[in-house]
Amino acid sequence: MKIKTTKSATAKVVAKKAAKPAATAKAAKPQPKAVEFTVHAEKGKEVYLAGEFNKWDPTAKKMAYKAKAGVYAATVKLLPGDYQYKFVIDGTWCADPENVNSVQNDQGTFNSVVTVK
Repeated sequence: MKIKTTKSATAKVVAKKAAKPAATAKAAKPQPKAVEFTVHAEKGKEVYLAGEFNKWDPTAKKMAYKAKAGVYAATVKLLPGDYQYKFVIDGTWCADPENVNSVQNDQGTFNSVVTVK
């Protein structure tokens, strides 16, 4: 880099030769992240995960019972963003009781919200 200096009556001015711009790398696309959803329910229940990520299909994502933890769990790969969801336990739609993040829906109930970073 060459530096050229000039003097003026009031101030010293320093001009720098602009460096060549570096080759711009393609912006990396956000990658989906595995997000595990869990809910406590009695063993033997039919438990599903429904949300924006599966068009609110109440039977699209069946949750598996994890005996050691005593919970039903399902993992979904999601891109960064906010997603509304609910659990469907034996046909009854339930907000996540362990998630304080929620929004009111058009049915007058609440949907839980998960944020993926």
